[in-house]
Amino acid sequence: MSAPRLAASLLLRASRSSVARPARQFRSLPTAACPVSIPKSHLKFYSQEPPSTAPAASKIYLFEDIQKFSSSPDPERILIDTREPSELETTGKIPGSINIPVTSQPDSFFITEEEFEDRFGFERPEKNKELVFYCKAGVRSRAAAELAKMAGWTKIRTPPNVKTTLNLHPPQLPIPIRQ
Repeated sequence: MSAPRLAASLLLRASRSSVARPARQFRSLPTAACPVSIPKSHLKFYSQEPPSTAPAASKIYLFEDIQKFSSSPDPERILIDTREPSELETTGKIPGSINIPVTSQPDSFFITEEEFEDRFGFERPEKNKELVFYCKAGVRSRAAAELAKMAGWTKIRTPPNVKTTLNLHPPQLPIPIRQ
């Protein structure tokens, strides 16, 4: 007699779970009064860096500056194109720049100097040189800049977007270069 009772109990439970239940009503909870304004003396900003280690202000490079970099290269500044070689074949590159593709070669700044030269065919930039990274929209150049920072380079700049530079006509606004 206990077996039929157990089976009936299981069937009853199974049928109850498939029956739609009405939605529960939500009741409003009491809220505490929020202050409208907080005195500035009570605000704490934890994301600020100490003045001694804060990065320098961003340098603004104009289109003419980028042209100057390509026409009269400075040995202390290296233009690095972070796009893939196939993109360079179709769109070209800024004269005097070197190609270090960040998507297919993300470890470029972490390998030895010898391995870098074997892979790319030119010497790895020295850590005391200013590196100016660029790509088509700015995403890969920022990624490459972060990787270079992690590997020990300190003089790093990235324009947010060089489409206008690559199209070889001067932009209306200066190209800001972030450090």
